[in-house]
Amino acid sequence: MTAYKSDLLRQLDARGYIHQTTDAAALDALASKEIVPGYIGFDATAPSLHVGNLVSIMLLRRLQQAGHKPVVVMGGGTTRIGDPTGKDEVRKMLTDETIEANISSIRTAFEQFLTFGDGPTDAVMVNNHDWLGKLGYIELLQEVGTHFTVNRMLTFDSVKLRLEREQPMTFLEFNYMILQGYDFRHLSKTMGVRLQMGGSDQWGNIINGMELARRMDGAEVFGLTTPLITKADGSKMGKSVSGAVWLNREQLLDYDYWQFWRNSDDRDVGKFLRLFTDLPLDEIERLESLEGSEINIAKIALANAATELCRGGEASALAAETARKTFEEGTSGGDLPTIDVSTEISVIDALVALNFVASKKEARRMIQGGGARVADAAISDENAVISAQAEPVKISAGKKKHGLIRFG
Repeated sequence: MTAYKSDLLRQLDARGYIHQTTDAAALDALASKEIVPGYIGFDATAPSLHVGNLVSIMLLRRLQQAGHKPVVVMGGGTTRIGDPTGKDEVRKMLTDETIEANISSIRTAFEQFLTFGDGPTDAVMVNNHDWLGKLGYIELLQEVGTHFTVNRMLTFDSVKLRLEREQPMTFLEFNYMILQGYDFRHLSKTMGVRLQMGGSDQWGNIINGMELARRMDGAEVFGLTTPLITKADGSKMGKSVSGAVWLNREQLLDYDYWQFWRNSDDRDVGKFLRLFTDLPLDEIERLESLEGSEINIAKIALANAATELCRGGEASALAAETARKTFEEGTSGGDLPTIDVSTEISVIDALVALNFVASKKEARRMIQGGGARVADAAISDENAVISAQAEPVKISAGKKKHGLIRFG
């Protein structure tokens, strides 16, 4: 590890957040002597962010913990265009009402991780539509467009990917990097923001913004990116077998969120503890040194700490107790995913309704393979039906997915 002087870069380095920085020594010196406002942008394409966005949220949390100011930029303007980075198709256009509703919903997740307010290190959330929406087209071309060359824009991976695959890229999307660059310049000029952070795929966009701020205003600003966070099996963070791992409770139950972390690969536990929890580094070193079945202690610690950050201590404790009862005592915890039915439901429909499988065809395969159980008894009949009972009925898919059927 590099011998940084500032608390900010020391912590980011020790926990594995740093992939690239534009001028590490100058940023380190700046962070050692004054409050550094830093921002990350998030587009509002859904009512919730997911675990794939969590490393960026934690980066803002670390910024605030080190005594600096997090600026959350919601892309009310850029969401109307769509970031082509890593995409090979045109993004679906959303209405203004949908975007505003998404931003309002997403803010509730940020409030779990950051302290918002009017103080010098309090987090703020801004909407880039407030300034991008006021830009006239001729003004944008004259003031900003002259600082970008098409030659260079064509070299960016987000553009090259589309061109190489001979897939359409609209002129609207082609402008995304210009507008994101303008965000950094605007925030630097109006709010004194000195640092933009993001994933490694945003490096080119960050450099664009830095150069624009320097050329238009002579501002000294910095960029920092995190490494691409993948799971040990090579898959992206943010996805599970049953779909996206959403941060908002309305999109994903507390128990399912807790279970996502509990089911982490042994090889990921140490990395995830550093990135996604506030546990001290010496405690993390102790936990990741556990071997054999004891690694489950570390996984539970990860699930508890990560869920507490995102959903609160009560939700984390309830999910952990539900898991304990389910796996250790064989009973059904009250926080398991639940569906309500009136009279009866087929096992296949129940598996689909609980999102344990993606289709009825997959449910049939699970039953044929002996992976489906009702009240802890294996089900072999594809036509099996669960009839109305006074008490909720436990249904399981494999060893790790459990739910309840409640009749009424």
